[in-house]
Amino acid sequence: MITLDSHILRGLMKEVLEARNVNPDSIHHVIESTITTSLRGVDSHGINLFPHYCRAFEGTRLEIKPNFKIDKTSGGTLIVDADHAIGHHAGAVAMDATIELAKENGIACANVINSTHFGAAAYFGLRAANANCLGFAFTNADSLTKAFSSTESFFGTNPICFTAPIAGEGPYCLDMATSITSWNNIKNHRRGNKNIPSDWACDAKGKGVTDPHDAVTLNPIGEHKGFGLGMMVEILCSTLMGGVTAKDLLGMYTAPLDARRKLSHFFMVIDVSKFTPVDVFKNNMKGIVERIRALPQMEGALPMMVAGDPQKKEYVKRIDAGIPMFESVFEDYLSISESFKKAVISEKISS
Repeated sequence: MITLDSHILRGLMKEVLEARNVNPDSIHHVIESTITTSLRGVDSHGINLFPHYCRAFEGTRLEIKPNFKIDKTSGGTLIVDADHAIGHHAGAVAMDATIELAKENGIACANVINSTHFGAAAYFGLRAANANCLGFAFTNADSLTKAFSSTESFFGTNPICFTAPIAGEGPYCLDMATSITSWNNIKNHRRGNKNIPSDWACDAKGKGVTDPHDAVTLNPIGEHKGFGLGMMVEILCSTLMGGVTAKDLLGMYTAPLDARRKLSHFFMVIDVSKFTPVDVFKNNMKGIVERIRALPQMEGALPMMVAGDPQKKEYVKRIDAGIPMFESVFEDYLSISESFKKAVISEKISS
């Protein structure tokens, strides 16, 4: 493993994308999303993906200068045609417009079509929470999650993200796939040649595997329950707008880089102030999380936490110590630009 300085890396990533004539807003959102996500310890959806995004811009899968079309279909609903922008940009545009509409009407929703991989759903949910709202973020994805009782996949990892502001600290943030793990996490285990738990993924016959190289599909969380949640996300994202269903989406890594993938997202925002004073809500949230953290801990178990706590702790650590990265991923960075060597803090093996 090597360690990278996030501050230096941010500037180098910007230079690389500017050289490719990418829209400044697209540059801002893909950099902020990937770096913030890695600082929060979610390596599967952070800076590891940046080289892939660069190749997708070069291959014309991603539109370097997207022309967004926002159609306000009612007082609280929006349809956003992303024009194949990188999903981080498309999602931010849609979420920000949804927040604005929710501030007017109390609640608002947006459906995004013709988009691409948007990274971590938390990037969008946290935008709502930081605006003193409740935020929901969903996306469909190419078919990788095994249908319950089948040997084949049907839905993607179809994440669910919910956020809420808390007094005196960063927001509550639940951001989870409806599969037990993400495909990018499988790829990370392949890079490190590390076995995976037998319930994470399956081979072509639907049998659990421990070797990540044998993985073909991912298991849904909670068996049939996770499969049902994945379908809920699919309905919100693609079916609602007649978009492309997960089973028919092109693969993120397997499709040609000049092929447009047409992913769909769904966002919802609730303005807290339309229900209760914001300070009252945030203090009530603080009371809930503090009571949970104070619950008796089982012997040998992890400390009591709520969703988002591990990421808050990891952010504090990595903002100073840097972001760890597999050497093989960094070699991918160097294939794009040798300038990324400037961001290296250390090349010590990580324990």
